[in-house]
Amino acid sequence: MSDYEAFADRLAALAEEIDELAFDRLREAAADGELVRPVSDKRLMQARRSIEKAAHLLRELAD
Repeated sequence: MSDYEAFADRLAALAEEIDELAFDRLREAAADGELVRPVSDKRLMQARRSIEKAAHLLRELAD
């Protein structure tokens, strides 16, 4: 496994953790009776997409 692939794997794991955190925030908001999407959810999804993009770019370098 190349260094690029190792970094990409670590980023993918981080993206999964962010996804879980965002889901927890949504669940908490729903439990609190909120009817709108929390602002933090949007930001967390932006961060997750950026991390996934970085992982993809690293995997391309590894090929």
